[in-house]
Amino acid sequence: MRLTRRSFLLTAAGALACGRPKRPNVLFVAFDDLRPQLGCYGDRFAHTPNIDSVAARGVAFEHAYCQQAVCGPTRASLLTGLRPDTIRVYDLNTSFRATVPDAVTLPQHFLNHGYHTENIGKVFHGNDLMNDRRSWSVDERLHQVNKRDQYALEANKDPVDEWKKMAATENADVRDDAYIDGRVADDAVATIERLRDKPFFLGVGFTKPHLPFAAPKKYWDLFDRANVPLAPNPDKPANIGEFPVPTYSELRSYADFPDAGPIPAEKMREAMHGYYAATAYADACLGKVLGALDRLGLRDNTIVVIWGDHGWHLGEHSHWGKSTNFEICTRSPLIVSAPGVGRAGTRTKALVEFVDIYPALAELCGLPVGEHLEGTSFVPLLREPDRPWKTAAFSQYPRRSRPTGQSTAAILGGDVMGYTMRTESHRYTEWRDGNGKAVEVELYDRSADPHETVNVAEKPEYREIRDKLRGMMAQGWRGAVPPKETRT
Repeated sequence: MRLTRRSFLLTAAGALACGRPKRPNVLFVAFDDLRPQLGCYGDRFAHTPNIDSVAARGVAFEHAYCQQAVCGPTRASLLTGLRPDTIRVYDLNTSFRATVPDAVTLPQHFLNHGYHTENIGKVFHGNDLMNDRRSWSVDERLHQVNKRDQYALEANKDPVDEWKKMAATENADVRDDAYIDGRVADDAVATIERLRDKPFFLGVGFTKPHLPFAAPKKYWDLFDRANVPLAPNPDKPANIGEFPVPTYSELRSYADFPDAGPIPAEKMREAMHGYYAATAYADACLGKVLGALDRLGLRDNTIVVIWGDHGWHLGEHSHWGKSTNFEICTRSPLIVSAPGVGRAGTRTKALVEFVDIYPALAELCGLPVGEHLEGTSFVPLLREPDRPWKTAAFSQYPRRSRPTGQSTAAILGGDVMGYTMRTESHRYTEWRDGNGKAVEVELYDRSADPHETVNVAEKPEYREIRDKLRGMMAQGWRGAVPPKETRT
C-alpha cells in the first residue's frame, strides 16, 4: 500500500464527502515505570478505575514486553518500531536521530498521513537529546521535568541543585495540578477540546509512578500501609553471576534511604505505599483526559492505547529500580481499546512486544505498514485473543564487566549485552561479550518458579530445554514471529 501524502488526503476527503466514517483519533498514553500492578491485571490492592475502564472497553495484554528496561531506549525502540540493536540506543545519551537519522517515528508516520500530532508530557525520554520535534505538528509541552518539579513541598526542593534527589516519597495535601501530571492532564483536556474536529494523534505522557513517589494526600489515603504487600522474592536468585542484578538501586539514590545495607521494613512499606499512591494519582489524571473524550462525544471514534515504558523492581531480587532482564522489569501493561474491533473487556496471554505497537496502530488507522518495522501487528489478537501467536518475546540490557574484586554503579552502556527471551513457560538469558560469546547464562522455569528465584541453566535435568532455547535465541526475533499467512 503506497500513497503519497496528497493522494491520501484527497482519498480521506472523498471518504468523508461520501459519508464514510471519519478516520479514528489516537490517544496514546504513556506511564513511567508502571508495572502491571493494576486492578484490571488482578491486583486487588491497586486503585486504578480509569485504566481499568479502558481495559473494559478493549483488550489487556497480560504478557507485553519492552525491548530494554530503561526509559530512553525503550521509548526510542517503541516509537521507531525498531529494536535496540537496530537503532543502537542503549543509554540516555544517544539520540536515535544520530544512529538512524531517516527513521520515521510512529507519530511522524501519522503526521505524514494527514493527522495532527501533539505531545504533552513525557512520550519520548524528555531531555533535549532524545526528544524529536519532527514527530509533532507543534512544539512539545511539559515534556522536560527536573527533580524540583517532582515535589510540591519546599522542604524537598534543593535551592541550589534543581536535579538533586531529596525524599523518595512525598504526601502533600495539595491539588492535583501541584504536580506535573495534573498539569499534563489539564493541558490534554484543553488540547482535545481544540482538536475535536480534526483527526489527531495525541501523545500524553505521565511521569508517575516514577520516583519520587509523590502524590496528593488524598491518593495516599486510599491505602492502609499496614496491608501493603512486600515482594515475595526479596533475595537475589540462586546460582547467578555478576550481571543479572546491578549494583545500583535507584531508590537508594534518594536522601532518605540508605546507600547500602538492609532497608528497614517500614521504609520498604513507605516506598510501596508511595508507589501505589503515585499510580492512583496518575490514574486519576488519565480519568480527566478520558472524561474529555466522553464529554465531547469522541470516545467511539478514538483508539486509546495505555502503556508503561517498562516494569520496576519493588524489592524483588534485592533491587529497587529498573535496568534488569527479569520478568518484573521487562513486562509492563499494554491495553488497547479500538472501538468496533474485537470483543470489549477481554484479555490475552499471547506474547507481544512494544515494537508491535507501531504496526498495530498503523493497521488500525488504515495507514501503510512499512516492511522495515521490526514488530508484528497484534490486530489479529484484538479479534481473537486466544489464537496462536509469537513463540517468544525478546529484551536486552547492557552491563559493564567488573574487574575481579571490584564493583561499579554503572547500569547504562557497557561491554556485555544481556539478551533475554521469554517463552510461554521459560525465561532464557545470555550475557554476551564483545565477540558474541555467552559468558553467563540464565534459565528460569516459570511454570515451577514464577518469581524467577533459581537459575537452573546448569542443572542436568534442564539441559534439553536449555539447548532448545539456545537454538531459539540464535534464530532471533524473526524466528519467533508467526507466519504472515496465519495472521489474518
